[in-house]
Amino acid sequence: MSEKQFNENQLLVQRIATLLNAGFHGGAWHGPSLMEAIKGIDPKVASHKMPTVHTIAELIYHITSWRIFAIKRLQGDMEYQIDTPQKDFGQNPRVDSFELETLLMELSLSHDELLRELQAKDDDFLFEIVPGSEYDYYTLIHGIIQHDIYHTGQINLLKKMSSAELINDDSEIEEGYFDDGLGDSF
Repeated sequence: MSEKQFNENQLLVQRIATLLNAGFHGGAWHGPSLMEAIKGIDPKVASHKMPTVHTIAELIYHITSWRIFAIKRLQGDMEYQIDTPQKDFGQNPRVDSFELETLLMELSLSHDELLRELQAKDDDFLFEIVPGSEYDYYTLIHGIIQHDIYHTGQINLLKKMSSAELINDDSEIEEGYFDDGLGDSF
């Protein structure tokens, strides 16, 4: 297949990639993108815990986890699963500046890889059923877009709520906080 033929059979792929990018980087009609929502966030806000609600750090981990799930499926890996709360939301609701930077870097890298994988496909691929599921790749990628929008809204609300609560709270998150559950914090 020539490059021109392949590009002509990527109209939907390119449109979906544009939507995915707008919701992630900016320019989405619904409001702030994911990256706009987390821009300038500090560890204290990212780690602020409210009862029965995930922290922003956990939501960033969760968004990344589902991007990786989609990448694995696009690459043909049908074994990869997010089957535990730790794989879905991580193990550390509280993060220091290094851990937050790492979460944000992993999120960005997973977005770039998802775009690369998607843009290597053609429109016909989008309508193939994802093995082991009842939905196609078109639905999977649109699910990631919708998932980003949903959690971006949560992050924006959590930022506002935590800012209001943290005004009266002067406790600090210790630099280097990391608890792997083994009793050796460092």
